[in-house]
Amino acid sequence: MGHGFGELAKVRGIVVHKISPFEQRAFANWWTKSIPNTFRRIRSQIFVVTPPFIIGYMVYNYVENKFVQINRKNPADFENDV
Repeated sequence: MGHGFGELAKVRGIVVHKISPFEQRAFANWWTKSIPNTFRRIRSQIFVVTPPFIIGYMVYNYVENKFVQINRKNPADFENDV
């Protein structure tokens, strides 16, 4: 075949636009846009996400306490042991 990877076929009608990696600014406006955007997203979703977590923690805590309570030994069963 003699061609390199990616040059095995000619595809017509597709236009590809690229920008040089040296012209890109990966962290452009990072401090001015991302931090306020993060707070905005947290503020908009806090009442959607928090109640299920609180209810889940309360159920988990109740079940763990009940499990410990059920598995306790009864001291009255061991009164006559020496």
